[in-house]
Amino acid sequence: MELISGPTSHWVPAKSARLLAWERVMHEAVAATREGQWRVAHAHYAQALALSQALFDALDCPASRPDDTLAAFVVTRLNVADLQRQGGEFDLAAHGVCGAHRALLALTRDDAMPEPVRRAAFRHLRETHAALLAHLAGQGACPNVLHALRLSGMPFALQPACALH
Repeated sequence: MELISGPTSHWVPAKSARLLAWERVMHEAVAATREGQWRVAHAHYAQALALSQALFDALDCPASRPDDTLAAFVVTRLNVADLQRQGGEFDLAAHGVCGAHRALLALTRDDAMPEPVRRAAFRHLRETHAALLAHLAGQGACPNVLHALRLSGMPFALQPACALH
């Protein structure tokens, strides 16, 4: 009798209560933003930042779901930066995205981190890199943004019209 094996699957831990709470809070923050309820949106985003940071801080545990955790970390910071830009706080928005970019870079280079975490961090760097380039295109050169891009070793500009000096 031949044994037939099914597809190999990797066990994926269930979403943690903290990740589920982050999803709920982010949904509320986005809804408040769409409705123009800025104070409510700010409050929800502050909560989402705290939850995503707690998830990020637990990345080295086996059940951390690195892709979901880093998505929460990055999406929260990008959404907060969008809200800050809408309010004219361009430097503050850039600072948050730079911090997220540097944190992801640190994960990719941390040999003590599990390989799935390092791979997920590398994948999510694309999002922060794109946000940093968008900041340069919209606001011009900013030392903090330029420094974050130099750290990553990724190309600065995709078009010659973007002046970086």
